[in-house]
Amino acid sequence: MENKIVIDKRFCGPSTSGNGGYVCGLLASFIDSPGAIVRLLKPIPLDTELEIQKKAWGIILVEGDTVLAVARPSRITFEPPLCPDYKEVKAASEKYRGFISHWFPDCFVCGPHRGPGDGLRIFPGPIEGSDLIGCPWIPDASLASKSNSKYVSTEFIWAILDCPGAFTFPEPVGEVILLGELQAEILKSVSIGERCVIVAREITHKGRKHHTVTALYGESGACCAIGIGTFLTASI
Repeated sequence: MENKIVIDKRFCGPSTSGNGGYVCGLLASFIDSPGAIVRLLKPIPLDTELEIQKKAWGIILVEGDTVLAVARPSRITFEPPLCPDYKEVKAASEKYRGFISHWFPDCFVCGPHRGPGDGLRIFPGPIEGSDLIGCPWIPDASLASKSNSKYVSTEFIWAILDCPGAFTFPEPVGEVILLGELQAEILKSVSIGERCVIVAREITHKGRKHHTVTALYGESGACCAIGIGTFLTASI
C-alpha cells in the first residue's frame, strides 16, 4: 500500500487543517483490523504530502521529523446507544445548534456552509425525552469506495463518528472543541443512498476533556459503526 497521503482541502475541519475523523479513518485503512484507535497530536495540514510509517504496534503519520498522529489496532466492547426512529432524528436535526453558532462552519462533516454533494451535512440536534443527539444521513455517490462503488468508503464512516460527539455537551464560552482521539469499529458496510440514523451522547467528562460515543445505524436498524471520541476544549 502507498505510504504517502494528501488531505485534500475539501476534507477540512478547521479551515486550514484536516477533519479529525476523516484523517483518523484514512490512517485506520492502513491497519489490518476492523477497529482502530487514533490519537491526533498536531493539526493535519491540507494539500501536503504526508508519510505513513509502519511500526510493529501500528503506524505513525509524519511531516518531515514531526509526528502528527499515531494509530494502532483496537476493538470496542462499549454498548452503542439504542437506535431512535428516523422521524425522531429528522426532527432533532432541525434544532442543530451549529445553525446558530459554529466554530468551523466550513467543516466537511458538520459545517452548515457546505452544500449537498460537497460536505456530509451531519447536523445532530437533541432528541426529545432522551440524553441523545441525532440526525439522519443519506450518503451520496461522491463517498463511494474505490473498490466497490455500491458502498461508502470507510474513511467517511470514521468522519461521521467524529463531529456529533462535539455537540453532546454544552458549547464552551470563548473556546473551541477539538478531537484528540477517536476509537472506532466498522461492523457493517453502508450502501450509497441508504437512509441512515446517527446518534451520540456524552459518556463522561473531566475538566477540558470530554468522552463521547457515536453510533451509525443503517436502514434496517442494524448498527453499522461505533466510535468513542475524546474531545478537548481549547482557547480561541
